[in-house]
Amino acid sequence: MHAKAGDWLVVNRATVGQEPLRGLITDVRSADGSPPYVVRWTDDDHTALIFPGPDAQVMAQAELDELDERRARRANHVQQLIRRRFGSGASHDAERVAGG
Repeated sequence: MHAKAGDWLVVNRATVGQEPLRGLITDVRSADGSPPYVVRWTDDDHTALIFPGPDAQVMAQAELDELDERRARRANHVQQLIRRRFGSGASHDAERVAGG
């Protein structure tokens, strides 16, 4: 695993349905980009020195943006399927199911 300041650390959670943790890598302590990293977590804005485990991945901003776009398209697709199946009265439920 290699990173640079400005990359993102994304850690998948063990519980199904929970969003991955995201943190902005603010400092890389080694010259070759290997851990540990100083990370500012987006969920509570705390900063910590991290040695990432196997459930983590480093992503550049562009990769994270692409991931977010894919998730948004998937959520919109699910909403459309729900509306088609259950009618327009299900739009509120579709947004809740898709996380909106």
